[in-house]
Amino acid sequence: MNQNLFASFNVPMMLGIPLVTLVILFPTMLITPSNKLISNRLSSLQQWLIKLTLKQMMITHSTKGRTWSLMLLALITFITLNNLLGLTPYAFTPTTQLSMNLGMAIPLWAATVLTGLRFKTKASLAHFLPQGTPIPLIPMLIIIETISLFIQPIALAVRLTANITAGHLLMHLLGDTALTLSSIYLSSSVITVIIIVLLITLELGVALIQAYVFTLLVSLYLHNNS
Repeated sequence: MNQNLFASFNVPMMLGIPLVTLVILFPTMLITPSNKLISNRLSSLQQWLIKLTLKQMMITHSTKGRTWSLMLLALITFITLNNLLGLTPYAFTPTTQLSMNLGMAIPLWAATVLTGLRFKTKASLAHFLPQGTPIPLIPMLIIIETISLFIQPIALAVRLTANITAGHLLMHLLGDTALTLSSIYLSSSVITVIIIVLLITLELGVALIQAYVFTLLVSLYLHNNS
């Protein structure tokens, strides 16, 4: 049965009802805190990773900016779990949906901008016009800086969507190629399967890195406005 190349990115439905909310919440339910996990190796590893991640993101922040640490930690955990969900068989990857990524990026970006306008009004407005700008270039630079500001959430969402989608499409294409070659040249099929395994390993790294990059950029926007 031939299937559309992008069929795996369709939102799953049951009785005509989208199941995307349940899919998004499913990875989170797997790590629900439990008293049984206290003081074991898994919880120690989890705490070490949390401290390492927060140290990298919060090292340049002021005391006021560090109040966002819990939210940023929840964000990177949420994106990582949803990215990894798509690497399991017969799974749906929520972060391949641009609408979902925009739904995360726009409120977070807007919150950082409003925080800057409230607590650092002069410094935030000064970003629109660098010091020493020639008078004839002032209108053009203000327009350019305004456009670049509003592009930030779009860039956040598109970067995450494109990187996750590209890897899944490549694995899909290589998987179809391996199935086709298995009935023609077995040796070529084995080589393709090895490439797929290596690609899956790469995608594991991409899933983690993209979650970190998304959260780090939000952290940088916060740093510039807090």
